[in-house]
Amino acid sequence: MCAGAAAASPADSAQGTLRIGSKRFTESYILGELLAQTAAPYARSEHLQGLGNTAIVLAALRAGKIDLYPEYLGTIDQEILRHQEPATLEQIGRELAPLGLGVAVPLGFNNTYALAVRGGPDGPHALSELAARPALRFGLSHEFIGRADGWPGLARRYGLPQQPAGLDHGIAYDALKQGQVDVIDIYSTDAKIARYGLRVLDDDRRYFPRYDAVLLYRLDAAARFPAAWAALGRLQGRISAADMIAMNGAAEIDGQPFAVVAHGWLAAHPLAPSSAAPSPAPAAASPASLVPHDGLLAKIFDDKLWPLTRQHITLVLVAVGLACLTGIPLGVLAAYVPRLRQGVLALVGVLQTVPSLALLALLIPLLGIGAVPALVALFVYALLPVVRNTCTGMLQVPQGLRLAALALGLRPAQRLWHVELPLALPVILAGVKTAAVMSVGTATIAAFIGAGGYGERITIGLALNDNDMLLAGAIPAAVLALLTQGAFELLERLAGRAASQRM
Repeated sequence: MCAGAAAASPADSAQGTLRIGSKRFTESYILGELLAQTAAPYARSEHLQGLGNTAIVLAALRAGKIDLYPEYLGTIDQEILRHQEPATLEQIGRELAPLGLGVAVPLGFNNTYALAVRGGPDGPHALSELAARPALRFGLSHEFIGRADGWPGLARRYGLPQQPAGLDHGIAYDALKQGQVDVIDIYSTDAKIARYGLRVLDDDRRYFPRYDAVLLYRLDAAARFPAAWAALGRLQGRISAADMIAMNGAAEIDGQPFAVVAHGWLAAHPLAPSSAAPSPAPAAASPASLVPHDGLLAKIFDDKLWPLTRQHITLVLVAVGLACLTGIPLGVLAAYVPRLRQGVLALVGVLQTVPSLALLALLIPLLGIGAVPALVALFVYALLPVVRNTCTGMLQVPQGLRLAALALGLRPAQRLWHVELPLALPVILAGVKTAAVMSVGTATIAAFIGAGGYGERITIGLALNDNDMLLAGAIPAAVLALLTQGAFELLERLAGRAASQRM
């Protein structure tokens, strides 16, 4: 996550940090950075990048985990408020108020949905032509497929018989270019439209509403951060569609970091200072976060490597530790009480099958965003190998040694601690190793809800279709997994040697 901070007014400083969210696509990342940098001279600001789709970011906003994020009127109108017909900005504001939310600061551009195909004389030119071409392969973003104002309504309006496949928005353009799909959904401000020579299909039955970019915010945020809110208000009407296309192109085509893109636009379009807030402090030397990083090695070993590593390791250690504290007693219980064995193993097995993103989406309304729901999800996935191996290890303790301990007069607790658990330790460690290695990989999902870790680079790489950025997140995660496995294998050998000496 990126944070911006500078000389804040005393009133705003006392109210904590202004947290700005963004969705998981290029434009939202850029707008989130632009908002954070605009607010930074007036309040401590933090940008929680790429939190996910509309439902996840909205849940974070309603739970108070973020204070505002860039959204689009069409999305608020149809996806959030479920209007069948377009509503005015005033009506939307009245309906959001009971939720403690507001909409304000139209940024100046309309980024509507559209469908696009490869250019060429034989291809369709309008959406109404798609119904007569049932063989066309649709590759649409998962959110578009599920949105009320997305594929379901579009298919009904135009009578489309095709069954779309779900694709991440960041890789859809390459899939279209390589001929793997024929039709994709796009945003009208996508810079890759011209780069790939795509034809945007005419919405000849006027299905898509306007998607004017606005700020969706908590009503208390404007009161808690008055100077920062006044600064954000000066963005109203300042960002044109051409500006947004250029900023998207700078990130997706030129490979500039989101912070650099936002900083460049603000430098070229200075905002008049507000009388309600102090002037920004003099600019210091460019921070490391504003320096572009070219090449795989530069992206791996940038200034965020250690913070991301620390976040990733912390998530894994805490989750696996909690899994051991819970799973080892459960495994012992399953071994000691045959009637409960199948029930315990079935329960942890079912938990393992819950899709990770679905689990996170369920946890956000209860726990918000950040490290806590990520830890709960990782804990759930780490339970099965710990419980199963503990139960297996306990059952493999030779019966003769149990009888010998009983003959020596050891009480049940003494037999457990001094005989059975030490003998079962190699098998238990093997389960903990499996849980730890799995958690290193699974922890990358934490970035989808603002908990950091190597997944942050992976989500950015997906948004930009940047293979180097993807590898900059995947390679450290793979190295950490190998180191984890090596450390546990050493522990297993030591535990096995100790167990053989006991026998």
